[in-house]
Amino acid sequence: MKDTTITMESVDLSTENVTTEEPACKKIKLDAPGESNNIQKPCKEEDAELPATVVDNEKCIENKNGIQLESEIHEKEVPITEIQAGITEYLGEHEGFSAVIKQRYSDFIVNEVDLDGNEVHLTQMTCPVEETDEDKKAEDNNDKIVLEKPDVISDEDLSKIDNLVKTGDKTGTVNIIAPECKDLRTKMHLAIKKTFSELETKTIEEGGKKYIQVLWRSAAKSRDKFQDDWPKSQRSCRFVKFVLYKENKDTMDAIGLIAKNLRLKESLFQFAGTKDRRAKTSQEVTANRIHPKKLVFLNKILRNMGLGNFRYVAEPLKLGQLSGNTFTIVLRNVQGSTETVDNAISSLKANGFINYFGMQRFGTTSVPTHKVGCALLHGDWEKAIDLILQPRDDNASKDGFQKIWKETRNPEKTLAATPKFCGLERNLLEALKRNMKPFNALEKISRNTRLLYVHSYQALIWNLMVSKRLQKFGKLPIIGDLVLPANLKNEEHATPLVVTQDNLDQYTLHDVCIFCLTEHATPLVVTQDNLDQTCDSYKHATPLVMTQENLDQYTLHDVVLPLPGHDVIYPKNEVFDWYKSALAADGLDIDNMKRTQKDYSLPGAYRHVTLLPKNVTWSHHNYDDYTLPITLSDLDLIKEVQLPPSDDKGSLKAVVLKLTLPSSCYATMALREVLKIDTSAAHQTTLNVK
Repeated sequence: MKDTTITMESVDLSTENVTTEEPACKKIKLDAPGESNNIQKPCKEEDAELPATVVDNEKCIENKNGIQLESEIHEKEVPITEIQAGITEYLGEHEGFSAVIKQRYSDFIVNEVDLDGNEVHLTQMTCPVEETDEDKKAEDNNDKIVLEKPDVISDEDLSKIDNLVKTGDKTGTVNIIAPECKDLRTKMHLAIKKTFSELETKTIEEGGKKYIQVLWRSAAKSRDKFQDDWPKSQRSCRFVKFVLYKENKDTMDAIGLIAKNLRLKESLFQFAGTKDRRAKTSQEVTANRIHPKKLVFLNKILRNMGLGNFRYVAEPLKLGQLSGNTFTIVLRNVQGSTETVDNAISSLKANGFINYFGMQRFGTTSVPTHKVGCALLHGDWEKAIDLILQPRDDNASKDGFQKIWKETRNPEKTLAATPKFCGLERNLLEALKRNMKPFNALEKISRNTRLLYVHSYQALIWNLMVSKRLQKFGKLPIIGDLVLPANLKNEEHATPLVVTQDNLDQYTLHDVCIFCLTEHATPLVVTQDNLDQTCDSYKHATPLVMTQENLDQYTLHDVVLPLPGHDVIYPKNEVFDWYKSALAADGLDIDNMKRTQKDYSLPGAYRHVTLLPKNVTWSHHNYDDYTLPITLSDLDLIKEVQLPPSDDKGSLKAVVLKLTLPSSCYATMALREVLKIDTSAAHQTTLNVK
């Protein structure tokens, strides 16, 4: 299972609002995996995160089992820390070093990796050659209407039509005196429609005279237009697949810009996963029957974006249809010797890192998302609403309505003070204003956004469990561990096996992984009696319960831990008691995780405890000017941008690290393993050097 961690909002952006000047880093926020196209963002101007509860910023509290529980985090208006998120351990024994992560968004380049293992790159931005002779002839004939017959439409009339488009007045029209000749009228209709695809024409009569009236297309007719110009040679394909390159934008912001400029719905576009905002990223997108020439035209008007590498396909992309992402990361202001850096990255390459859920899973405000998730799992709808709307002191533009809510709990007054860009909160408040019950009001928040809250709680428990597991039992498998060999595929159909005394030696910690249980999945406990059948089980990605007999056959790379749910099995050892205790401390019963509300009745999943990144490479650089690039993106290469000459005498040191991770993993956690420093936004800001 790939976890859903992406965000989305309905956007209405214009290219005028897109800045081309790159600001210095204010916070750290690396790419997180995700799978949903239908997620609302909360109140947002820049980097607003999902609302959640507040927590104490003091030292991690431990209960009698040594586990910090969600219920033991004292409420206080400060963001959650790494320790409170359960992120405490490291795999490597190397010495860490200090560095700035993503001082500029150009220091973080992401290239999607498709299901065939190919990196996605933007290499060209022109239309594909797909027309048959018949198509080309039709295009040529239409071109001649405009190019060879300029007198078909007068310059004065063309100017009026162009002004209609520029003003954007959807109610405006332009009437052109129609010639008596029907063929000439037809040519005028075709010429206008070809030149101004967003407009339509019709012949009308007024005062006994005929006119060609030019007006804006309706949404439905716009779709017909796009279908009409679909190449005849591609009738078997309903979609065009292309590479979307973007800078300093969320994936959904970029899709919103494309849809707005084409005057189409965002739902006509599909993608496999979202990419980080503060980055330069390349990913594949599919569009439903939108001719590439329309998309190519956007390259002229959209800044910090590029669309290209078009090809026709029969099926759209679906969420999760990617194998991972390749990251090219510039670490600046490196404080450490070359030997120290080399040893640290070599350790990552050889040993991997703990597959923690990163800090962005819990939000960066003083209201962590897992608090809302816990309330939803309890069915405490009023508390969940209160947590979403309570003050967080993270954005001055939100202080007003949040303060009103805290003091009055009056949805009408709060709504009146809520900015329009706070879509999630406004939807919630509008429902409350209509006297909807709390549960029904929460339904006005998109399902995937609500699931992010409960998934955040699952992630917190998982982080806490893996840290405690490593603290107490170290880096070797133990009897009762669940393992899934790391080299097995088709994890979405896998069922975990429990490590027993019989199979304990067959696994490592890296065999702990995450995947969905199928509806009919059942666990297999490996014993001496069925050990000879296990190889066939491996082929079907069936995890094991480790026993003494197979204990020496596996390493930590093979171990998995479950995210709590009603359809998972837990380790057959002391770790199960930790899960039970952690959930009980938050008022949840490990044996009663089903809910009458389907959205909050989570089956659970499995996640590898550790992960080995692929294709790890790195290089050392010196610099003085932090505004100069050290690596180039896809668009830079197309524009033939040249890197500045290397500055061997530069006073500051940088490292360019490249690695590939599965889509369900966090690059921040790989960097944390290398650096052995706090990856929180507050700490990273203190390291910025200009």
